Amino acid sequence: MSWLVLKAWLELIKAEYFLSRGDFRRLYGRVRTFPIDAAPSAAKDRELVCRAVDLACAFYFKEVLCLQRSAVTSCLLRRYGIPAQMVIGVQQMPFRSHAWVEADGEVINDAPHVRDLYMVLDRC
Repeated sequence: MSWLVLKAWLELIKAEYFLSRGDFRRLYGRVRTFPIDAAPSAAKDRELVCRAVDLACAFYFKEVLCLQRSAVTSCLLRRYGIPAQMVIGVQQMPFRSHAWVEADGEVINDAPHVRDLYMVLDRC
């Protein structure tokens, strides 16, 4: 588990690197093209990855935004054979944007009702 937390923490640094330079396109492209490992994975692995990302966020030196957290979570899940998608959505009134991760039609790293609150702009 500690190895997975370290991987998540390092992925947060990569995401921070892109976003701190205003390079959303590279972060988005990285998530979009991140390969899914061929090895099938169990549902408990999804929970383990999400827990590791949550711990990495808690020990990160800055506040972690939902976009960073979702990008890291989806990439790590894919690394473990889980076909995860980062979903980006918006709410019109009041205007808000949000990112979360879905796999097998389920919201993985957020509340299940998040889909009811936000209109989906893109999945990658």
